[in-house]
Amino acid sequence: MNVTVYQYAKCGTCRKAVQWLKGQGYDVALIPIVEEPPSSEELRALVAQSGLELKKFFNTSGEVYKAMQLKDKLPTMSEQEQLNLLASNGKLIKRPIVTDGYRATVGFKEEMFAEAWGTASKH
Repeated sequence: MNVTVYQYAKCGTCRKAVQWLKGQGYDVALIPIVEEPPSSEELRALVAQSGLELKKFFNTSGEVYKAMQLKDKLPTMSEQEQLNLLASNGKLIKRPIVTDGYRATVGFKEEMFAEAWGTASKH
């Protein structure tokens, strides 16, 4: 089973997620999220696949998010403006994002991954 992981190589959480997926038998394609952030169209698809609200895709603990005061600005921005903003700066995107083209997860918690990705042989 193949999955694509948008990740930041220096991020310990991303490394744990990739290690977990490989341990479950997944073939993992890595995309550097800072250098190659997903486009607004790709992000729209990922949000739909995840079933999560768009705001869950923002890295709220990141320096860029705080410097841009997005906590106050996001509620007044349209969905397209938010997607364009995320696509413009990979550091704004919560990571890792994992997708198999049908579903997507954001962030890494082992329990969530076990539920979403189980073992590759099950899918």
